[in-house]
Amino acid sequence: MKIDDYNFAGKKAIVRVDFNVPLDENGNVTDDTRIRGALPTLEKILKDGGSLIIMSHMGKPKGKVNPKLSLSQIKDVVAKALGREVKFAPDCANAAEAAANLKPGEVLLLENLRFYPEEEGKPVGIDKEDPAYADAKKDMKKRQEEFAKKLASYADVYVNDAFGTAHRAHASTAVIAKFFDKQDKMLGYLMEKEVSAVNKILSDIKRPFTAIMGGSKVSTKIGIIENLMDKVDNLILCGGMTYTFAKAMGGNVGNSICELDKLDLARDIMKKAKDKGVNLVLGTDCVAADAFSNDANTQVCSVMEIPEGWEGLDAGPETRKQFADVIKDAKTILWNGPAGVFEFDNFTAGSRAIAEAIVEATDKGAFSLVGGGDSVACVNKFGLADEVSYVSTGGGALLEAIEGKVLPGIAAVNE
Repeated sequence: MKIDDYNFAGKKAIVRVDFNVPLDENGNVTDDTRIRGALPTLEKILKDGGSLIIMSHMGKPKGKVNPKLSLSQIKDVVAKALGREVKFAPDCANAAEAAANLKPGEVLLLENLRFYPEEEGKPVGIDKEDPAYADAKKDMKKRQEEFAKKLASYADVYVNDAFGTAHRAHASTAVIAKFFDKQDKMLGYLMEKEVSAVNKILSDIKRPFTAIMGGSKVSTKIGIIENLMDKVDNLILCGGMTYTFAKAMGGNVGNSICELDKLDLARDIMKKAKDKGVNLVLGTDCVAADAFSNDANTQVCSVMEIPEGWEGLDAGPETRKQFADVIKDAKTILWNGPAGVFEFDNFTAGSRAIAEAIVEATDKGAFSLVGGGDSVACVNKFGLADEVSYVSTGGGALLEAIEGKVLPGIAAVNE
């Protein structure tokens, strides 16, 4: 069922959103992108005359109540975004009465789903090597079903709009869907847009296709890098990965982040790119610092000749130009991961150069998809989020989708 074709009038809708938003030390929301992203779905339900039950996780409480991860902290932000009062259920598994009392147009926010281990469905307090683990896992699977059934009992219709958790087979993202008939479960607008954007990147490619992969470790991106090798014309690898590749080519990387056990993997990626005719673009110079600090002393040097005691924290001027020249000519662009420690204002130049080149290419008609928490934070920090084609709210889910994996949260709704 498509959300556009569904009339929520007089219905109670339980919506899985991803409101795992960053909070400061006082519990204030520092970036409400994910809340704003879910608004079209939530507003459609309310406008139709339905009542709304919102459920989400926050952080990793590992099945235990943690006040610092309570969704009560975001209730007022959600209320302001929706322009109406939001009621709060302090226990997501005991909210039947609050849900039953909801009138059309009213909103109920459930407490953090992950305060219950049943949400993730992982046995707690038992090692995988323990002979009793198999029985504990079977018991947890049963408990997870009961937990999902309880959540489903609150509503007439289920909407999954949490792309950020679509790659997890959790109670609220996949298991719950089996308790609703096919016509009463659907993807929200945000999920539909995410699926469409991924399909465009994977199936509707306009060339040249340039992918920019950043981040600190080659090991966490290997699956996506290998899958992209068969699709892209240009592959830019940046961020902390730069120094593993430099080391693999015989360079001196000083104190830079480097996966010494992945040097053969880096060489293998370079060989595969050559064999497949992919233009692999690696940084040639960097901004090195004598400490991991915004106020550190800096120097520009070759990524192959970083002095001892110094570490590469951003792409250098030559590299920025090199990256930008490749990006500006692209017709399809995927960006996941920054080019440096953009959280420090003195090390944003590399990521900014990438973002501005993507905007320029988008202006010339390219389709650009920016995804992954850090890349999204980058374009938001630079005020450029509205100038790219699509900003994805999903980190791991986006990567797994681009790797070609089936996402349980989507599959469950389509069954």
